[in-house]
Amino acid sequence: MATVREIYDLLDQKAPFRYQMGFDNAGFLVGRGDREVSKVLVALDITPEVIAEAVDTGCQLIVAHHPVIWGQIGQVNDQTSTGRKLLTLIENGIAAICAHTNLDAVEEGVNAELARRMGMLDPVPLEVDGEDERGVPYGIGRVGTLPAPMTLADFAAFTKRALDLDGVRVLDAGVPVSKVAVGGGACGSMLPLVKAQGCDTFVTSDLKHDLYLEARDMGINLLDAGHYSTETVVCPVVKTWLETAFPGLTVEVAVNQGEVFAYF
Repeated sequence: MATVREIYDLLDQKAPFRYQMGFDNAGFLVGRGDREVSKVLVALDITPEVIAEAVDTGCQLIVAHHPVIWGQIGQVNDQTSTGRKLLTLIENGIAAICAHTNLDAVEEGVNAELARRMGMLDPVPLEVDGEDERGVPYGIGRVGTLPAPMTLADFAAFTKRALDLDGVRVLDAGVPVSKVAVGGGACGSMLPLVKAQGCDTFVTSDLKHDLYLEARDMGINLLDAGHYSTETVVCPVVKTWLETAFPGLTVEVAVNQGEVFAYF
């Protein structure tokens, strides 16, 4: 077994929490650091369904991507969604560690795994925020090339298969797909960087109408592949980190999670 603090320390080695962006609230957010952990649930979001799964399966810790606490919390009670989740975690002795933008940025994190799923060769950060102790750049997003150019229709079909999507929103800028940028989650604001890197295609999510118009003017294909689907790819990666570091630990990826909307 391991303690919550030992698991936090391992995650801090893999995705240093000091890398998180200024607006973020990543870290050890709920629970006792000395609590012994035999079973961990890995999830993208700490939802009521994920918490119930942790309770039902006997987990002492949830490791999630999105922070369970955002903004100022003036009270913890059953009158708010956040309060109810925190109460349920605390009442059931379940700790929560959330690795967010720090996990987006690191070499083996969200965007690195997304680039791998998309078949990109030699991906590098779309935006370099710094270098780790080995001199390896870290930052949000990835840029790389495909093994061979593809039509946008073929690339969109490939994206659906690679990310197990029911659908993908596509802007066709009239160019083939060769040099691709990816940004897990809501990275539409990085479109100027995508242009500066000479990319013809950008895969991200949560895109607004004006960004489609801007991308069309820039001659860049856009694929909105969904926030959940572009980030949940990291859950198996975190599972492997934990199992490798703590062989006696049982680690599962939550099954009661998924995209919050559906295509009809």
